Amino acid sequence: MDRLLTFITITLLFVGNALAGEPPVYTSLLSNTGAGGYDTVSYFESDAPVKGSARHTTEYKGATWRFANADNLARFEADPTRYAPAYGGYCAWAVSQGYLAKGDPKHWAIRDGRLFLNYDEAVQQKWLKDPEGFIRQADANWPTVLE
Repeated sequence: MDRLLTFITITLLFVGNALAGEPPVYTSLLSNTGAGGYDTVSYFESDAPVKGSARHTTEYKGATWRFANADNLARFEADPTRYAPAYGGYCAWAVSQGYLAKGDPKHWAIRDGRLFLNYDEAVQQKWLKDPEGFIRQADANWPTVLE
C-alpha cells in the first residue's frame, strides 16, 4: 500500500508540473538560481560576467538571482526587465526555433540593451550569423513556447 501511495504521489507531481508548462526562468534541476548564479548586471558592465554571491540575492519570476555586490542587486531590483536575460535565460537560438533548451551564462551576447544566452559555443555561433532575425523569431515564439 505504501508503494502504491508513493507511486501515485510521484505521478501526480509529474503530471501537475507537465500541465503547468515550463517555468518562465531557466534554472538547473538542482538549483533555483537564474543565470547559473552569475550577476546579470555585470554582463552590462564589463567584458566578462562575474559570479554572484549568496549574500546579495533577490527573487524574480520564481527564481533566485545572485549579484556580486549590493549596488548591482539594487540596480536589478530597480529594473529587473532590463537586466534579466531574454527568454528567462533559456537558449535564445532554441526559442527562435520554437523549443526550449538551457541557456549557458558563459555563452552570451548583448543586443539592443538585452542579454541573450545560448546553449553552447556551437549554438552561439549559429545565432551570431543572424542575431536580429533570430531575435525576431524568438520574440514571436515567446512566451507560447513555455506552454
